Amino acid sequence: MSKPVLHSIHVYPLKAAGGHALREAVVEPWGLAGDRRWVLIDKNDKVVTQRPQPRMALSAVEQGPDGGILLSAPGREPLAVRVPEPTGTTTVEIWNDKVEGVAADASAHSWFSDYLGIGVRLVHLDDPAVRRPIDPEFARPGETVSFADGYPLLLTTLGSLDALNALIARGDRPGEGPLPMNRFRPNVVIEGTAAWAEDDWSRIAIGEVTFRVAKMCGRCVVTTTDQSTAERGREPLRTLALHRRFGDKLVFGQNLVPESPGSVRVGDPVRLLE
Repeated sequence: MSKPVLHSIHVYPLKAAGGHALREAVVEPWGLAGDRRWVLIDKNDKVVTQRPQPRMALSAVEQGPDGGILLSAPGREPLAVRVPEPTGTTTVEIWNDKVEGVAADASAHSWFSDYLGIGVRLVHLDDPAVRRPIDPEFARPGETVSFADGYPLLLTTLGSLDALNALIARGDRPGEGPLPMNRFRPNVVIEGTAAWAEDDWSRIAIGEVTFRVAKMCGRCVVTTTDQSTAERGREPLRTLALHRRFGDKLVFGQNLVPESPGSVRVGDPVRLLE
């Protein structure tokens, strides 16, 4: 087994929309710079994701140097969205949290509402340093997170994906595999480890940045969504239920909390600290 290294880096400027790969990323206390700083909410202020709206996978979001974004999606003209002025806030209900953000221009609301066929609003997280604490059961005082599901970064490994795909191939629905890593929407992907090695990690370093491994990542129906077509199947949840059930969670990947600032780069060595 070769020494583990950082294989790829991924950011998703708009939660639940398409992401893009980077060669290098700045690690901020609440996640990778630019990751999940935008979110869609419905008429009840609840976050909108691929769970009820799989077509969000087909929308692409490019990050601009000033924090603004460029939206694109099938059948839609691209739309540039600037970072809104923080003149007032809008409540975002994201799982068990209520977080204040700043609504984008009305043109952005209309653009996404027309694309998805439901009324939505686009909201920017203006101050991630104070807006949303991490679950205190797994956090230290003052730690915060963006509009990610619950933790600043998600880590996966190629070794575990290979093992999962081997299990899918031996199951009763082998035609649904092999699955690509984008089904799991990670931030950092590690190569050079044994399958499921990350289960036993408590603290790691990627290049110059150290991370605490907060908890395993429980997976949902989004992983069954083909990110290039928005079509859904049964895998990987069927196979995870048979082989990767921990309590009531079907697990793939680990949630990370940064312990130090810095940058990570593709090819950086990955060291197990605890």
